[in-house]
Amino acid sequence: MARWRRTLVVVAVATLVSGAGTAVAAASVPAAEPLPGTVPQLTWSACGTTEPATAAGVQCAAADLPMDHDEPAGALVQVALARVPAADQANRIGSLFVNPGGPGGEYVTYLQETGAGLFADLNARFDIVAFAPRGVAPSTPAVDCRVDPETQGPTVTPTPTPFDADLDALVAQAQRYVDACLAANGAILGHLSTANVARDLDLLRAAVGDEQLSYLGFSYGTVIGATYATLYPEGYRAMVLDAAVDADGYLNDPLGFTAEQAAGFEVALARFAEACAVDQVACSGFGGIDPYLAYDQLLAAAEATPIPADAYPADPRPVTADDIRLVTIRLLYAKQLWGLLGRVLSEAANGDASFIRALVHSVFRADSAPADRQFTIGASEQRYPQGDLQVYLDRGAEAWASFPHFGGNSGYTEIHYALWPVRDEDAFPGPFEASGSAPAPLVIGTTYDPATPYAWAERLADDLGNARLLTLEGDGHAAYGGRSACIDSSTEAYLVDGALPAAGTVCRQETVFESPVPAPTTAAVAAQALNGLLP
Repeated sequence: MARWRRTLVVVAVATLVSGAGTAVAAASVPAAEPLPGTVPQLTWSACGTTEPATAAGVQCAAADLPMDHDEPAGALVQVALARVPAADQANRIGSLFVNPGGPGGEYVTYLQETGAGLFADLNARFDIVAFAPRGVAPSTPAVDCRVDPETQGPTVTPTPTPFDADLDALVAQAQRYVDACLAANGAILGHLSTANVARDLDLLRAAVGDEQLSYLGFSYGTVIGATYATLYPEGYRAMVLDAAVDADGYLNDPLGFTAEQAAGFEVALARFAEACAVDQVACSGFGGIDPYLAYDQLLAAAEATPIPADAYPADPRPVTADDIRLVTIRLLYAKQLWGLLGRVLSEAANGDASFIRALVHSVFRADSAPADRQFTIGASEQRYPQGDLQVYLDRGAEAWASFPHFGGNSGYTEIHYALWPVRDEDAFPGPFEASGSAPAPLVIGTTYDPATPYAWAERLADDLGNARLLTLEGDGHAAYGGRSACIDSSTEAYLVDGALPAAGTVCRQETVFESPVPAPTTAAVAAQALNGLLP
């Protein structure tokens, strides 16, 4: 399964105009227009059978696009799309393209299974259109390194520390993974960059007949949006960037980017523990008056003797401290999952870690492909240090000291990025700037977002220049979609009417911290209920 620090995706389905300043688009980045004859022809039809069954009214199509946009007559990729036509066709505005992040996330499957779902209100005036970015299934070719996600994937377990980190062993493990990815995938590896996804998106915009793009992107999807806004400064009518990523940091300082994300998760754990102390009912009694100390004690106990998980017969292996950290990170993504986190920690503290094992086995480590896509997309464009690999040990030691719960994957397990030999020559490293003559993108940040810290939203808005920052005061990853009526109404007013919220607008989160209702009865049921709801 993907390393937690790479998972810049929205947990949106758990439960679940005036300008803002001006900036001239970079002279070195001219508007890129679709080449003659490259706009794909889309044939929309009822989607094929999925499991669960396809929701009523969802249509699917596939777009043949150039693998290399410099060679439009060369090899092709096929990008999968799904759409839910606007409910109010008489007042239809156009298409709203949506992306959940990743790198390597897609909403095609989500729309097929749920219909408009999260986007039901916007679906009144917009066709909701999802696309699986190049390299991401169900688009083809899709990256898959075909390795066991737990033993051969990019995550290093047990988590290294400065006392046992072995550079030669880490390099050997990373090289095996890199070799597997190179052997299992073809030419697509050299064409996965965010910039190429943005170029695809402009062709898809033209293919659905829209003169300008309307876009709602979450997490890494905001990097796609910021790239599009820079490459096509007059190409969009509205752009929402929720759970905004510092695009410059992601591309040009990935080691620092990782460290900032680790810090975000440390803060989120502390806030969860504080909430548990205040409301022990919601937290299933975990930790009493000091859940933070209880969490450290639970990790220490699992380090010494892994905790039994006999109630999950599909994989009854005892649970380690690394397993607990993984589940903690993933459930911190959404405040509506904090109650479940308290429940599984409470049971583990009482000697039964079956829920944790079920989540690790059935949800978080079920498939290696998402981690493979996150890695190969990022490695194709991120500027990791090359040459002296000691820098990764040094950074790992710094992270271990600075982030006692979640620092182990910073530095130590980034070595495979330094070993990756394939770069996308058409990647775009910035600067990211929004044209002063274009609509201001709406950048949304949550003050205690663990995966995309609030400072990233501030930086992205500042870099874009002509942008408006909207703040959600609260916890969890991403803001739109039932967490705050203020956020939802502001987002929808902007997308529909182009009306930006007032500068400095701060919305309050309305998500309640409560125990799971109804409570899962078995570990297997808990895992089944969450499967598909988490990134």
